[in-house]
Amino acid sequence: QVQLVESGGGLVQAGGSLRLSCAASGLTFSRYAMGWFRQAPGKERERVAAIGWSGTNTYYLDSVRGRFTISRDNAENTVYLQMNSLKPEDTAVYYCAADPRTSTVVSEWAYWGKGTLVTVSS
Repeated sequence: QVQLVESGGGLVQAGGSLRLSCAASGLTFSRYAMGWFRQAPGKERERVAAIGWSGTNTYYLDSVRGRFTISRDNAENTVYLQMNSLKPEDTAVYYCAADPRTSTVVSEWAYWGKGTLVTVSS
């Protein structure tokens, strides 16, 4: 049974930082691409960042590029999202997901965590 468990969300002031973690189990982690997605109230879920199985290739939403960094530790079966210079518009529930491919299509990702809430106050 595949499980993805996010942690690290919380309340932060604009300009602050948070580091999200996602611990994976029940899958061969090093064979999966990992992604971070977010969904704000009333909006569709969007892919924020993704990383290939080796960690070499990374992908970012334009609005977070330069502020967010995705990384992974295949020995620890964990993917991270370092979020700096946070803005109120970054407020959302953040989800991690796993799939053999780094698809841009949200619905194509196979496995999902339950999410962690990030709130950025102005």
